[in-house]
Amino acid sequence: MDTTPPPAKRVLVGRIGAAHGIKGEVRILSFTEDPKAIGAYGTLRDAQGARQFEILALRPLKDRLVVVRFAGVRTREEAEALNGVDLYVARAALPATAKEEFYHADLIGLAAHNPTGERIGRVTGVLNFGGGDILEVEPADGGETLLVPFTKEAVPSIDLEAGQIVVLPPLEIEAESSLESDLAPQPAPRTPASSR
Repeated sequence: MDTTPPPAKRVLVGRIGAAHGIKGEVRILSFTEDPKAIGAYGTLRDAQGARQFEILALRPLKDRLVVVRFAGVRTREEAEALNGVDLYVARAALPATAKEEFYHADLIGLAAHNPTGERIGRVTGVLNFGGGDILEVEPADGGETLLVPFTKEAVPSIDLEAGQIVVLPPLEIEAESSLESDLAPQPAPRTPASSR
């Protein structure tokens, strides 16, 4: 069993958009639960960690958008040059989560095992198309990516300290085209976890 914990994480908290006005302000699409909370985590960094952004002023605009003035950005041209920059914060700067609540960054990178301890793969992403979160699991055997609903039924155990989860993927059922085959005895359905 692989018990290596995931590496230290940075969390994507926002993305800089268009310049706002002529005095160096920018619009930011905030990914935090409360859009204004992006200003509560201290200095933000770009994806490479090379550039730092200190928020001097922040005000809500609409929906998930906020208007921000950064230290050192004084003109519209300087603000326009930041368009598209992703903003990150150290995972340790975020508040603790409630029980059964997880940051996506905590889940990505976890080893996925079936209930018998056999390694299935690794969580590579968390998707949401409007019907709830779905874990994207890259199989250990290099097969097709598995999509697992992030529910207690499909993911009954999460151990962040051990860096792993237990996954019960939904059964795959192959449909037969004829009525006769519907009446014939069918083989037991397979789960992606045991099909390697």
